[in-house]
Amino acid sequence: MYKKWTSTLLKVELFRNINELELNGMLTCLKPKISHYKKGETIAIAGDPFEGIGIVLLGEVMITKENAAGNRVILTKLQKESIFGEMIAFSHMNTWPATVVVLEDCSIMFIESNKIVGSCEQSCNSHTTLILNMLRIISKKALVLNRKVEYLAIKSMREKISTFLLEQFNIAEKNTFMIALNRNELADFLNVSRPSMSREIAKMKDEGILDYYKSTFKIINMELLKDCIG
Repeated sequence: MYKKWTSTLLKVELFRNINELELNGMLTCLKPKISHYKKGETIAIAGDPFEGIGIVLLGEVMITKENAAGNRVILTKLQKESIFGEMIAFSHMNTWPATVVVLEDCSIMFIESNKIVGSCEQSCNSHTTLILNMLRIISKKALVLNRKVEYLAIKSMREKISTFLLEQFNIAEKNTFMIALNRNELADFLNVSRPSMSREIAKMKDEGILDYYKSTFKIINMELLKDCIG
């Protein structure tokens, strides 16, 4: 049942430093459930009962949440080998805090949180490694969420756009790069109006700061871009 996904799971951060033999034994203990979804389906809606940490085995999903005004805010997009649900897995909450939507046909492995931190039936030597990996993942996610809060605190739309593009430049390490979000998704991520954001990006192009085509951006003048950040 799980052998089909072994090569994928070995690349998942939760199973870092765990070999194939250890992984196969561990899956026997964890007894995960695998579910399949079609594009456009919803894996979970905010408020639904939490059924375990999700691992994207195939496809792509998006995590969204509605703000107080009822507008959708994109928290993140996740592809193959990504994990979701880990931030609430060990909390007092028993419902999903956000909505998980399928962007591409996908297969998801769900692991009950108590199986990860509970005692191992087979006394797996690698179970301690699994727990340490889980702690590392949660710490990294907390830092990412903190960054999201920082974006929400930025009042100027130009500063939000410039901050995002500069971060993407630092990741790509080159002036021309492609972002993973389309315009609607980028507007949701930055928590701004799509038309207003598009106008601002067009102004930045006219001012010689950047150039773009669809999801590809090119930074023309790095100093001017940095000047947009207060």
